[in-house]
Amino acid sequence: MGCSGAAVCCRPAWCSWLRFLASAARSPLVSVVAAIIGDMANPEQSTLAQSLTVLRQLTGAPEAEFHPGQFEAISALVDEGRRALVVQRTGWGKSAVYFVATALLRARGAGPTLLVSPLLALMRDQVSAAERAGVRAAAINSATAEEWADIEGQLARDEVDVLLVSPERLNNPRFREHQLPGILARMGLLVIDEAHCISDWGHDFRPDYRRIAALLSSLERDVPVLATTATANARVVADVVDQLGHDVLTLRGSLARDSLRLGSLSLPSAQARLAWLVAHLRDLPGSGIVYTLTVSAAEDTAALLREAGYEAAAYTGRTDPEERERLETALKRNEVKTLVATSALGMGFDKPDLGFVVHLGAPSSPVAYYQQVGRAGRGSANADVLLLPGAEDAAIWHYFATASMPDPERAAAVLEALGSPDGPPLSTPALEARVDLKRTQLELLLKVLDVDGAVSRVSGGWVATGAPWTYDAERYRRIAAARDAEQAAMMTYQRGESCRMELLQRDLDDPSAAPCGRCDVCAGKWFPTAVPEFAAAQASSRLERSGVPSEPRGQWPTGADRRGITVRGKIAPGERPETGRVLARLTDLGWGGQLRELFAAGAQDRPLPEALIPAVLATLRDWPWEARPVGIVAMPSLSHPQLVSSTAEMIAARGRLPLLGTLDVDHSYPAPGPGGNSAFRLASVWGRFNVSSELASVVSQTAGPILLIDDLIDSRWTMTVAARELRLAGADTVLPFALASVG
Repeated sequence: MGCSGAAVCCRPAWCSWLRFLASAARSPLVSVVAAIIGDMANPEQSTLAQSLTVLRQLTGAPEAEFHPGQFEAISALVDEGRRALVVQRTGWGKSAVYFVATALLRARGAGPTLLVSPLLALMRDQVSAAERAGVRAAAINSATAEEWADIEGQLARDEVDVLLVSPERLNNPRFREHQLPGILARMGLLVIDEAHCISDWGHDFRPDYRRIAALLSSLERDVPVLATTATANARVVADVVDQLGHDVLTLRGSLARDSLRLGSLSLPSAQARLAWLVAHLRDLPGSGIVYTLTVSAAEDTAALLREAGYEAAAYTGRTDPEERERLETALKRNEVKTLVATSALGMGFDKPDLGFVVHLGAPSSPVAYYQQVGRAGRGSANADVLLLPGAEDAAIWHYFATASMPDPERAAAVLEALGSPDGPPLSTPALEARVDLKRTQLELLLKVLDVDGAVSRVSGGWVATGAPWTYDAERYRRIAAARDAEQAAMMTYQRGESCRMELLQRDLDDPSAAPCGRCDVCAGKWFPTAVPEFAAAQASSRLERSGVPSEPRGQWPTGADRRGITVRGKIAPGERPETGRVLARLTDLGWGGQLRELFAAGAQDRPLPEALIPAVLATLRDWPWEARPVGIVAMPSLSHPQLVSSTAEMIAARGRLPLLGTLDVDHSYPAPGPGGNSAFRLASVWGRFNVSSELASVVSQTAGPILLIDDLIDSRWTMTVAARELRLAGADTVLPFALASVG
């Protein structure tokens, strides 16, 4: 069946299908659709009939029908070229909307779909889903950048139906200037997945997503746009719609998850929560995810579960990309009982039969919680979701909430460092040497300033645009107030005063919110509450372990010379300390709790608590040093002098070691604050500490390692500088020890 060759085709829509099918026959989806449509008596198919044909190929189900709202979105995109926002629960089938729309638009002669996706795990799953559906997909992100030349060729040959890119890629100078214009010129559909990231009211706002609004306004022709999310309340929806532009079709469905059985169990301590996991994890269905709020909690919990005989692994922001992919595959294949994960394993991870999600510590908002528990029960009738909140949750919420806000003084410092718009670009490391910000904080601030138009990323680094920038204090005040309200709502969820699913729906402004009949509030506790003694003993054994390595600095920071410090390159072996030890990290589940109280803001300085003495001695006993220390030197602590001196005296007495003395400190230096980048942190302690002539005489005559005692290790520059002074004074080696570390 073909066209008659008439000057004006009587069936243009039908011919466009045939042209598409002929030119792209290598696509499995296209081949099947061609065969099905070719046998139909009436070639003038409606969009609905065409869409159902593609849907049934996607699902492999001959009788498949659309969920309410799916075809409405497809028709708006394909027939009307509109912009649409789809807010639907996880597992509803948002990807089917853009895969079907892509197939239909391609059949009508449109170019490939550009899909902006926020996470590598999400992109991997989308590419896999596209392949299963017969849609030709390719992804460009930090993990696949080396494949760009091949993908360019595939695009040129029209062999890509869907191109997935990360939002950060949109601001990569080479991609933005050389590849993106050609893609936009041919683009048939723009898809913004996890669109709540656009809004700084959303629980997972990402500045790079704000660039999409600029991308939309730059399009020279009408292109249909689809934005999708499962976690947007009314305020976020309004913000996203505003950025999408005029005439946006908004489709919201019920966010109830009938497959989920929710519950919350408050236990008195971290030990009890871990013991509950040890005792009852095997009773949870299938395999699943245990979420924690911090990296150290994930690592410690995974280690405990492995010791208890479970197949478990940690999945965090520290996990290498290759290892992440391996762990995701292992979970999907049920080769592990659980991944113990931070939010690094979140949006887009797709395992339809995920049997459970347990939270060891609560996320900061019901919206974020709903997003994470949405990983479970996507393709099964039942899945269990349990929250085990902790007393430390609120402090962790506060840290992450404040870390994401731009600081006006530091923003002004960045703009001043960049100088005039016609100045040379500065790389991020070069800026780091000029502004007192850690790399991650600086990168986040640059993204905010870039989105606001005050700076621009170019080849070679960053430049100021000359556009004025002012800190929108009122907006950020309202965002902070919204975060406080979300935290209060999370506390309400924990108390269980009403149906848990209904509360989550209400916090997402779902008008269909109603009691679920399944959660522990509606139907009673479905989970055991007892913590057996054997499990408590195992948890206690893990939590009571002490001793975390503190690796020495090996390199002087870039930009130290700009702070007046004439050092660069590697730290000479004869000037650096050995690998040190801390009792625990402040974020640890075990000793971290007591240490957080000791170092809490406003806490009074006091001698070393008796309860910590056994842990200090155990850390020293288990330290695998090459040679036992022969003397002790104390740091001159500005904030905890009693704590440091009492710790040094206790170790000297119990270890029968001489207390050689204390380093001198120059009090004229301003006290170093928390945070900041390495160049500034080094400058804040360089020259501050000195070895007196009396101490130098003792140190130089001491043959063997010296134990250097401090209270808290943050950037490690204090210990680095102090150890250097002792080494230059004649110490053979220096072994740093502190009660706690920040990271």
